[in-house]
Amino acid sequence: MTRHRSPVLAGTVAALVAGALLLATCSSDEGSDATSPATEPAGTTGTAGTAGTTASEGDVTLRLVAYDSFPTEGTSLNDALAAFTASTGIGVELVIAGDAGTMVGKAALTAGNPEGDVMFGIDNTLLSRALDADVFAPYESTELSAIDPDLLTIVPGHEATPVDFGDVCLNYDIGWFAARDLEPPATLADLTDPRYADLLVVEDPATSSPGLAFVLASIAEFGDDGWQEWWSALRDNGVEVVDSWTTAYYEQFSGSSGAGPRPLVVSYASSPPAEVIFADPPRTDAPTAVLPETCFRQIELAGVLRGTDHEAEARALVDFLAGPEFQAEVALNLFVYPARTDVALPAEFTDFSVVPESPYTMDPATIAERREEWVDAWTTVVVR
Repeated sequence: MTRHRSPVLAGTVAALVAGALLLATCSSDEGSDATSPATEPAGTTGTAGTAGTTASEGDVTLRLVAYDSFPTEGTSLNDALAAFTASTGIGVELVIAGDAGTMVGKAALTAGNPEGDVMFGIDNTLLSRALDADVFAPYESTELSAIDPDLLTIVPGHEATPVDFGDVCLNYDIGWFAARDLEPPATLADLTDPRYADLLVVEDPATSSPGLAFVLASIAEFGDDGWQEWWSALRDNGVEVVDSWTTAYYEQFSGSSGAGPRPLVVSYASSPPAEVIFADPPRTDAPTAVLPETCFRQIELAGVLRGTDHEAEARALVDFLAGPEFQAEVALNLFVYPARTDVALPAEFTDFSVVPESPYTMDPATIAERREEWVDAWTTVVVR
């Protein structure tokens, strides 16, 4: 949720579920990005539907609306939801509503008469659309004191509750740069240096959540007067543009199992630990690393859907999603960071990932207002 959504969150498990919990927002591609071991932390495209019912002994079964990379069965996240049912008697039925953009679009169209009771997986790049449509019934969760206060600033009215976050960042192939005795770029400005010509692959912001996050990072860095000029220079320096994170990471990036030609890629801060966790054969070092000065923060949230017939129970589920039991499972299931500050991270995250001290951020309302304008301008400068 965002912001790796993403947020994390992009905005953000198809391969995770199919291949022992492989994931990617934060977060929330609105194009064709597939889930994978190197982390695409949040909702990718797929078929909407209903799956993963947890039976209730009581009278209420809540419908939890989620994006399509949320695991429907067989993971510790599902076990945590079963534990919620066991302790409260409230059942949880997963309603998979497509990628994050599709999910939010449906919620906006059905505001006040929702298809579920709680929605999980909306990120800061889509939040304003939901708030403008009055999708949520505001609720101040009982777990807020444990949530990182920096994540709460995007929902001052408690319209929704942060559950996780991730960062979209440039990743680089450590071995490629070491073999050429070349220092990797440290900042976005460095990428236009001729030393890095033809080394970078990025995703199209019109079809990819990390691609959009990277464009937003450039706007936050260079401002209205400079970001298009920077992208023009990046184009002249040989940047490669592809439709999806999967294509960028597994077909173009030299540091992945695909062993592509380019040693720089827009991916997630959680990609290096995923390379270790899912390495075959096993390894104890990461072949890739993150450039922390290039990261854009994606935050994923959950909220009570306005019009639910079970508001009290829905609030209890939101509290659970923000509570320690569920939060302890998000890192290794969704490859994002828990929103709580009191949840320990897996060793792979502490050893091989970074949480940037000052990631790029942007007001969700600004993103909603200018997103289409910015994507059109980017397309004119870079693609046409």
